[in-house]
Amino acid sequence: MVIKVFLASSSGSTAIKKKQQDVVGFLEALKVDYTQLDIACNEDNRMWMRQNVPEEKKPANGIPLPPQIFNEESYCGDYDTFFEAKEDNTVYAFLGLAPPPGSKEVPVEERNGNAHAEEEEEQIEATADEAVEGDEAPADTTEEQQEQQEEEEEEEEAVEETDEVTEVTV
Repeated sequence: MVIKVFLASSSGSTAIKKKQQDVVGFLEALKVDYTQLDIACNEDNRMWMRQNVPEEKKPANGIPLPPQIFNEESYCGDYDTFFEAKEDNTVYAFLGLAPPPGSKEVPVEERNGNAHAEEEEEQIEATADEAVEGDEAPADTTEEQQEQQEEEEEEEEAVEETDEVTEVTV
């Protein structure tokens, strides 16, 4: 699997240059194998990139700007989606790659698969039971409300004590 990053070597936009540098620098830091494909000097690269960016991902003017990222023929995304993946620590999933051993990123199968199916099922059942029981509040909410009520009572007592001390000293 080769990651392809479509770049413009001679872009007049400093924003595009910074985005391209950010993507390339991050891939190098992760030691991900990638290939840079220049769309400024190679018409074939430009046409391939434009044809292979999905319609729903193209901007209003229809011309996708670099950097655009692919895993072989599969579209990964543009800079914005790359940045989101970077912020969410899901770059390997974004690129369609398995995270290396020791990575903080959770493999896609565990994140989206059946790793937590039992927990989710229990939560769904609990929610359904609460809805059936009617007006009864869930146990968590009741505890939270009790704690909040106790805090409010303590604050009121503290205010009353302060008022009493103020009255005595006046």
